[in-house]
Amino acid sequence: QLDIAESVVITWVVMAVILILSIILTSNLKVHNVSRRQLVAETIVTKLEGIVTGMIGEEGKRYVPYLVSVLLYLGISNIIGLFGLLGFKSPTKDLNVTASLAVMSIVLVEAAGIRKKGVGGWIKSFTEPIAIVTPINILEVFIKPLSLCMRLFGNVLGAFVIMELLKLLVPVALPVPFSFYFDIFDGLIQAYVFVFLTSMYIKEAIE
Repeated sequence: QLDIAESVVITWVVMAVILILSIILTSNLKVHNVSRRQLVAETIVTKLEGIVTGMIGEEGKRYVPYLVSVLLYLGISNIIGLFGLLGFKSPTKDLNVTASLAVMSIVLVEAAGIRKKGVGGWIKSFTEPIAIVTPINILEVFIKPLSLCMRLFGNVLGAFVIMELLKLLVPVALPVPFSFYFDIFDGLIQAYVFVFLTSMYIKEAIE
């Protein structure tokens, strides 16, 4: 028997939502006399790319598509808790999901450093500004993904636990405004913070 984690199923749902929206919004693209649907698609892409490019800078523009994808995934994953009555729970409350995202991001960070400086320059960067800090710089490689992982996981899980307690302790209608805060505002903030920190790490690696 194959056991599939709930977070994996919800991730498939999120991926399907993003894929379907992408197909709908990008079908029949035109240069002139563009449709309202195309204007919406172009606005979304321009705004998201602008946000991420502002974080990472022009030099890191090649990494913007990945970061925008992560921002979209986390944003939708974190607000999917609004549909809790339908059985949807944010996949980011699963430590395996946040750990995987963190590892992917840090692998990208180190790859960006190697691409920019070469293997020799990347290794040498661990001895900067002085050789004595080399162990600390090496330790940072492992601390960064742990920090990204636990920050996202802790905030999302904490919000989920608070909402479950509110639903048990107070009338049904009262948790609604709290749900909007934790599932929308806080969820989107956590997505932004994750991408912001990843962008900052990449920016450091390619300077």
